[in-house]
Amino acid sequence: MSRPSARRLVSWLAAALLLALSAPLDGAEGGKPVPSESFYALKTITLAGQPADLGQYAGQVALVVNVASECGYTPQYKGLQALHEELQAAGLRVLGFPSNEFGGQEPGTPEQIRSFCERKYQVSFPLFAKQETQPGPGQSPVYAFLTRAGQVPDWNFCKYLVGRDGRVLAFFPSKVKPESKELREAVAAALAAK
Repeated sequence: MSRPSARRLVSWLAAALLLALSAPLDGAEGGKPVPSESFYALKTITLAGQPADLGQYAGQVALVVNVASECGYTPQYKGLQALHEELQAAGLRVLGFPSNEFGGQEPGTPEQIRSFCERKYQVSFPLFAKQETQPGPGQSPVYAFLTRAGQVPDWNFCKYLVGRDGRVLAFFPSKVKPESKELREAVAAALAAK
């Protein structure tokens, strides 16, 4: 096989793999397929290392946050947990994705992250495996989806608000706290949308 043909084959295989990874998933709420342009069409890994289908949150509103244990913004865990407790019954899901990209501020193992979050902030919302948020070859599929509109995390505790249909509704930088008026209003509007 000549070099151009080998490159073409690799490109086709990569495209096929990306297509397979973004294919619609069955089993979303009500047994309805989730469109591939939806956050809820993605799969990932829990902090405990188990497969996780984000389709389980379809039809709800998600606040997706890149978290870290040793950051100046780490106390935001308290506000995220309060938001989770207050609005979970209304359909909000806070989803934490640890990242060690910014200042190496999430160096811990999954067990250390879980222990820290539970002990210090009583975190009970879902936490997932460490993710790379920045565009490039290591970027996770979750963040490839979230950042495709151009809003890319520039530090820990950036927040994406995802609507019931799985589309990104808003982006909030690190400095916007979970209890801030602008974030709370956006969450309330997303929850009110049917």
